[in-house]
This record gives sequence, C-alpha cells and structure tokens, in this order.
Amino acid sequence: MSYALERIGVDVVVTEDERELRRADKVVFPGVGEASSAMEYLRERNLDNVLRSLTQPFLGICLGLQLMCSHSEEGDVDCLGIFPQRVRAFRPVMKVPQIGWNNLLELQSPLFKNLEEMPYVYFVHGYYAELGEGTIARANYILDYSAALHRDNFYATQFHPEKSGKVGEQILRNFIEL
Repeated sequence: MSYALERIGVDVVVTEDERELRRADKVVFPGVGEASSAMEYLRERNLDNVLRSLTQPFLGICLGLQLMCSHSEEGDVDCLGIFPQRVRAFRPVMKVPQIGWNNLLELQSPLFKNLEEMPYVYFVHGYYAELGEGTIARANYILDYSAALHRDNFYATQFHPEKSGKVGEQILRNFIEL
C-alpha cells in the first residue's frame, strides 16, 4: 500500500504510535489477515480506541473495512463498530474467496469522482460487509454487498485500490484530496 501512495507523491509513515496517528493528515488502515487475530492485536495495544477516536480522513482497506464494522463472522469477533454492518462469510455457491476484478455499482461519494460508470477494481476476500447505512458503493459476487462504506471522516473499501490500476490510483488521489 505504501508504494501505491508514494507513486502518487504521498509521504508515507508506517506506525502504530498514537501520537503519530493523531498528527497525521490522513490515515490509511490496510488489512491482511484474519479478523479475530487482528482485533486482538489492536486491543492489546489500545489501538482500537485510538482508531475510533481519530478525526482526520481515515481509509480502511479490505480487512481494514471489515474491522471497522460492528462484528465479523471470521473468528466471531466484535470489531471497531464504526459502521453498523456485520461481516459475513460468503457461502460457497461459487468459488470462495472472490479473487479478481469486479465492477463497482451505485457510486455515491467524492471518493469516486472522475471515475467512469461501473469501474473495475481488484478484490481478494472470503468475507463481506452487508449492505446498509453508509454503503457508498456495492458489488455483486454471489450476492450484493458493500464494496465501500463512509461515515463522518471514515471511509473504507473492500477492494484493493493499490492493486486496481488507474481506477485505484484515482480513488487514492481522491482520498488524499479530501
């Protein structure tokens, strides 16, 4: 993720230090891994409370989006609760996890300005956030789900903008311009 931001001219600091996080102009919360282990890691370091209290633009990506929701079926864990959605496992009617390109539908945010209708972005996930309050883009794989969420200063994408070519680069630029 840091390479994608550096490519568009952003100075990146990777940290879990509370003071650094509070001083940052923007915070990007990428995620790779498993929800219950990640939440345990955040709680042990009091980062769960720090992240919830940030007031600058904040972007969660993939597992970052899922951890920003209220609860995840992955490890049956309560998460940060920034978004009221629950995170559910895809039931394998098709290949799970979803790996590859998919369209974004019904874009409703400045995060998506200057994008063509139904842009393609790259997903890798076996869990999804339900549609609901705060959904600013949806996607369909087996069922409709939240591809992106927004509430106050918090934004999140289930897809990986850093792996989504020019579309992802534009989304990252839009986030930096917020």
